[in-house]
Amino acid sequence: MRLSFEFFPPRTKKGEASLLASANALKAEGPEFFSVTYGAGGSTRDGTRETVSKLLTDVGVPAAPHLSIGNDNEEQIRTMLDDYKARGVNRIVALRGDVPSGAVAAPRHSSNAESLVKLIRAHSGDAFHIEVAAYPEVHPDAASAEADLDFFARKVDAGADSAITQYFFNPPAYFDFIERAAARGIGIPIVPGIMPITNFEGLVRFSKNCGADIPRWLGKRLESLKDDPEGLLAFGNDVTSKVCEALVQGGAPGIHFYTLNKTGPALEVWHRLRTTCAPQA
Repeated sequence: MRLSFEFFPPRTKKGEASLLASANALKAEGPEFFSVTYGAGGSTRDGTRETVSKLLTDVGVPAAPHLSIGNDNEEQIRTMLDDYKARGVNRIVALRGDVPSGAVAAPRHSSNAESLVKLIRAHSGDAFHIEVAAYPEVHPDAASAEADLDFFARKVDAGADSAITQYFFNPPAYFDFIERAAARGIGIPIVPGIMPITNFEGLVRFSKNCGADIPRWLGKRLESLKDDPEGLLAFGNDVTSKVCEALVQGGAPGIHFYTLNKTGPALEVWHRLRTTCAPQA
């Protein structure tokens, strides 16, 4: 079962030390790779590159930078691809990306993840394993579920090797997406992304921005625990563990954890999953 963890670039030396400590703790779980996010319009370009290098050299686990076409031109992207290849990177998470507030981006029909995947393949050949995003609950910008699947299929046809989903709390949405993708002839691995629940307000804000659905019952329970951090974390771990268990038992090829640079919740859920879904003798 594939395992991977996502980090965002730290802003301070203290944050960097904390991230490297977290990465070393997670290394013991045998992840296939760590991914590192890329801020809107390349706002963390240098931080992403340096974090990837630190993970490769100081931790010794393959690192996959996120790369977007949100506000970067093609020459900038080619330069970054060459730099990452020289650093020993062999996996890229290719995303449409967003632009900073107030900035002007190229039209979305010509500036999207499909065009980025094509650019990577044209410039770098098979040097990189390309991950793309998938949206079991439908991308918030998509006109319909079918239109969203069309966009996904185009990314696969452009050369994507596998996909990581937006986080969700409804396993049936994932399995429905997998079935519809298979019916379209899409056979790449689609790994569910999982967001451990650690903070009510933060989860609501993230979910609103990315279009992830918080079921009403879950939102109400979390809201009732928002002033009880320990109770919320314990309940959140229970919920997330059950979601992961359902996914793995249903045939998901692995789990990708959105850690928010916190080790504890992801480790707790992963350890529970290894226990409940361990192969039987």
